[in-house]
Order: sequence, then structure tokens, then C-alpha cells
Amino acid sequence: MINKLKRKFLMTGTVFMFILMTVLVLIMNLVSLRAVTSDVDSILDVLTQPNLPFIAKTDLPGKPEDFSGFVPPGMSPEVLYESRFFVVSVSADGEILQSDLSRIVSVDDASASEYIQTALKSSGERGFIGNFRYAKSGDETGTRILFLDCGRKLDSFRSFLWSSVTVGLVGCIAVFIAFFFAAGRIVSPIAESYEKQKRFISDAGHEIKTPLTIINANVDLLECDGEKDELADIRTQTKRLTELTNNLVMLSKMEEAEHTLQKVELPLSDLVSETAASFRAPAAARRIDFCADIAPGITVNGSPDTLRQLVSVLMENAVKYTPEDGRITAKLSVHRKSAVLALENSVAEKIKEEDLSHIFDRFFRTDRSRNSETGGHGIGLSIAKAIAEAHGGSIAASTKTGCDFRVTVTLPM
Repeated sequence: MINKLKRKFLMTGTVFMFILMTVLVLIMNLVSLRAVTSDVDSILDVLTQPNLPFIAKTDLPGKPEDFSGFVPPGMSPEVLYESRFFVVSVSADGEILQSDLSRIVSVDDASASEYIQTALKSSGERGFIGNFRYAKSGDETGTRILFLDCGRKLDSFRSFLWSSVTVGLVGCIAVFIAFFFAAGRIVSPIAESYEKQKRFISDAGHEIKTPLTIINANVDLLECDGEKDELADIRTQTKRLTELTNNLVMLSKMEEAEHTLQKVELPLSDLVSETAASFRAPAAARRIDFCADIAPGITVNGSPDTLRQLVSVLMENAVKYTPEDGRITAKLSVHRKSAVLALENSVAEKIKEEDLSHIFDRFFRTDRSRNSETGGHGIGLSIAKAIAEAHGGSIAASTKTGCDFRVTVTLPM
């Protein structure tokens, strides 16, 4: 249990940190991409203005005042000199009327034609095609498309993207390592308290067994003297106390038995069939309809004694809480390479949904079943859960209408 708590703490911390890093990296890169797009669009806004000298002339203008009224405040005219772009005019039927590739050397007529066709197919006025950002303008007579080379800016963005992803992954790994070494210290107080509790239960169980044995022996002697009626209650209570003690010791051992159980390949189908058959007589005595559907040939790797106890606990619980003329259904099947044992029974009192999350807690009983008629100590399902988890499986409780109770055990095959 302590190792499971460590793993859960480690995984929770790592997953939380991974999500946090992912969100931060995503936000940073979205902001960076938006800044790149906004910067490029600002240049496109200037370049797509009509009568711009920079485009109207074959040679580059030599004076900044040539751009007065075109370049917005805060943008240097040098940006236009540094920009690499090409412009094409396309007729309404898609024919290229004019193209100017003088401002760029990385694009020839063939590749320019590909960019143009891709841009014409796009419904948007602006967009990215490879390392180019295009802007379309025009009227019913044709379309003018300007392609701006954004390779440097996009390379800077990609470099920042990979750097941020790398830093995020390194941060997650660092946090995982830190949590790995810190988990022991954080969980150690809980582990110490849990070990003390286990030791107390185990020691107390062994200490209680001795006086119980002596009491039972003395009861036997007194019964021989004819005091049977007066000693009946004593024998009943000592028997119940002995069962409780044995169950507590068993539960304490099973919760840490995952790596110590002697497991063998065993026929689970036969084990469930034999164990379930022993409860047919008690069920028939209470006129309970008992139906078993056990798929043959199912085998698992586990401890025969503990798995037999698991099935016995579930069957005993079902018989105990099923009312007369009720119904019990046991089904063993295979689902996704796991053996699934489902035991369903009708109940006299309606089960509340909020009680299902506590069904496997020690000494838990629903309020209406807390009586002395059924006997038991409310610890049987806790033992069943410990056995299932010790075999690497799981157990769950559910109800469809509240008037039925279903326990499902899943064991790896």
C-alpha cells in the first residue's frame, strides 16, 4: 500500500507538472506566432498600398522621403529594403497577366506558379504557404497577389518552439527526478504510522488468540458439567471474536502480500464452480434462486487459498444479504485478457449511491443493514479487495436500481 501511495504521488506530481509545462509552452508559442503574424501583416499592409514607390519603380528608391505617407509611425523604411517578395496579377479566369520576381531570387517562374495556384484555391484574403505570407486584393477584373518571404521570422519562431519544448521536457524530467527522491520523505510519516498500525493489529491478534483459546477450553469443561444453556452465548461471542481476530490479521497480511504470495497457474473456472456449489444449500434453505454461469477453461496465476477465500467472501455476503425468494447470479467470463467474476444479488433494503464508494472500507455497513441478524463484522469485502489487489486485479461495486448489488472482480490472466 505504501509503495502504491508513493507511485500515486509520483505520477500525480509528474502529470500535473507536465500539464502545467504544456500549457505554458503552448501559450508562449501562440503569443510568439501571433507576434510574427502581426509583424508580417504590418509589412504586407504597407506593400499592398496602391502607388507605393517601392513597387512602382524598377530600381530601389534612394531617399526615405519617397515613402512619406506610406510607412506607418514606428516602422523604419529599411524594413522595406530588407523585405523579399514577389507580386503577380491574375485575371478573373486564373491566367497570370503580370509577375514581378525582381525582389526575390529564391523563386522562379515555375515555383511562383505553384504558389499562385495554391493562393487562388484558398478562400482567405491572407495566409501562409510554406515560408511565404500572401495577401490578395483586386476586383471583378482580376486579382493582385503579393507574396512576402517570412523565412527568417518563421525560422526564429521554430527555433523558439523547439527550445521551449526542450526546456519543458527537461523541466518535467527534473521534476520527476525531484519527486522520485522526495516521495520517500513525504510519505515516510504515513508509512511509519501504517507500519505501527499493522504491527499493532498483528500483535494484538496473536495476543487475543491465547485467552480466546483458554475461554473456549473452559467453556467445553463447563458444558460437560451441564451448564450448556448459560454458556451458549459465551461460545457464540468467542467464536465471533475469533473470526474477527483472524480476519484482521489476514487483512493486515494481504495488504502487503502482492510480492510475497506464492502464485501458481490454477484453473479459476473449477475453483469458482466448487466454491459456489458449497453455497447452493444455504441459498436453497432460504428459497433463493441461485444461477451460476461459469465459462470453462479460465486459468489465472494466483494463490489458490486466497482466491478461494475471495470467492467464499463474496458468496457468503450475497447469501447473507439476499432476502428470501431473492436471486443470486454468479458469472465468470473473459474480457480483454482478464478473468472477470461478477456476482449480483437482490437486496431487501435499497442501496444508496453514496454508500458504494465506502462498500470496501473496513467495518462499513449501510445503516439499514447494521443489525445483529445477519452477523458478520463488515470486514469481508475489505478482505476481498485486498486479495484482488494482491493479485494485481481490481474490484468494484455497482447497482442498477438500488434494489440490486453487483460486485465485479477483474484478475489478470
